[in-house]
Amino acid sequence: MKVKCPTCRKEGEWFEGAFGPFCSHRCRLIDLGQWLEENNRISGPLTLDHLEDLENTPLDPSRPPESPEGGGGGGLLSISSG
Repeated sequence: MKVKCPTCRKEGEWFEGAFGPFCSHRCRLIDLGQWLEENNRISGPLTLDHLEDLENTPLDPSRPPESPEGGGGGGLLSISSG
């Protein structure tokens, strides 16, 4: 799957590389510097709704999310209520 590097916007198969989603170590460090200098921010606190949206996100972006009936296991997080 072709994606754009978040730093330089070059298009490529970055998720398959060692620096995904960035195209290079340099772009990855530039992004880290932006976060450390607080130029990038999360817009607000995460809520349970945000986490539930991520529950079925596949680790491999080329795979579709699993259905809730499919048993899960392919997502980033497991959310339990209670």
